[in-house]
Amino acid sequence: MSLRMPHARRARLSLFTAATASLALVTTACGGSGSGSSAAPKEFSYLSVTENTTVKTALTTMSKGACKAANDALPLKVETVPQTSLDQKLQLLAGQDALPVQFAAGNAPALTQQLAKSGKVADLEKELKSLGVLDQLEPAAVSTIKALYGGKLQVLPYEYNIEGIFYNKKIFQENAIAVPGTWDELVAAAAKLDAKNVQPFSASGQQGWPITRLLSTYLYRSLGPDALQKVADGKAKLTDPEYVKAAEEIAGLGKKGYFGKGVGSIDYDTAMNQFLNGKAAMFYMGNWALANISDEKQNKVGAENVGFMPFPAVSGGKGSIDQYPSNVGLGITLGAKSFDKKTGDWVSCIAKNYGSTALRDHGSISGFKVNTGVMDANDVTTKVRKTISESKQNVLWFEALFSTKATTVSQTNAAGLVTGSMKPAVFMQTVQDALTAK
Repeated sequence: MSLRMPHARRARLSLFTAATASLALVTTACGGSGSGSSAAPKEFSYLSVTENTTVKTALTTMSKGACKAANDALPLKVETVPQTSLDQKLQLLAGQDALPVQFAAGNAPALTQQLAKSGKVADLEKELKSLGVLDQLEPAAVSTIKALYGGKLQVLPYEYNIEGIFYNKKIFQENAIAVPGTWDELVAAAAKLDAKNVQPFSASGQQGWPITRLLSTYLYRSLGPDALQKVADGKAKLTDPEYVKAAEEIAGLGKKGYFGKGVGSIDYDTAMNQFLNGKAAMFYMGNWALANISDEKQNKVGAENVGFMPFPAVSGGKGSIDQYPSNVGLGITLGAKSFDKKTGDWVSCIAKNYGSTALRDHGSISGFKVNTGVMDANDVTTKVRKTISESKQNVLWFEALFSTKATTVSQTNAAGLVTGSMKPAVFMQTVQDALTAK
């Protein structure tokens, strides 16, 4: 990811899933003081997740190249844990006052915010300003981070993603389908493809979030960019008719069979492979998928045959197609007590060089600026990068502002929404109940 690769994707998407341990443990473990040993770090220790291969590989490359001086002074040391064990590991280390210099943030923003309140997380905006490299972060990435982390820059954007619909150009051309500009046109295109025995969409019902992303983006297009903020603020409910309408529209795609057979049991990798093998015409996903699309071994249809379009407009809706759902993957932050001059040298080098390294070596788009003339791997990568730079406003995803419980309930039941085992109104009621549960 970066968290972009198939297995790495599972790491990234865990940002959108429930934290595996109670936040109350952090409060107890951290003690609230943020004090502890002030000894300078001897290594640039980095705690990552096993599923994430890109960030640690890119940092290792930089340690031998652009950041060699920083690495000579403070050697990079990478440790990994399974994504499902990350929160527990962070809580344990925080309780021992032994957090590494840099570490993957918790599976939900709330954990990082709790650690920050306990004085365990560095004030990155302050540190980056002091280092003179705050301007090396893309403004859109900073905006997204602050939207997620209570208005504060608490993680670094090793990954920056926008979401939209990747589509098979060849299939569209063979079936005389123009890129849909509205929801009605998208549904009509799906019907036309289905009639020709072409599966319109590929999606993972097993993970759940690829389904709920469709739901939230429809809400943003129909009700405007504040649709889910209103729910979080208690000014609207998911059970309101206009919200249920969105669930009905997504459920309708499944009822008509547009996701193919067995969508409820299909995992992320299988859904990705369906699209890359030409077995599905469209794939709603974030731009982390560019790594797979750029991989000739994985992509049997060819990167030249993959296009990218925004989620279409909803007729009469208050939203706009240039409002892209965005995220920074599994955020990575730094410890407060270990942020000394040597750490600062590493961070400064990362800010100036990571964007170029990730794009050149991994085809990964980060929230850091690209400062060298790195060529995009293909036209679809260029399209996505251009879209990011021109994006007027970013929005979040369905569960971004949900509690951990509601996130789990939402993603666990998403498959039922498109397989017909759960009615749209019941799905929305179930998630709303989880949001309001005490």
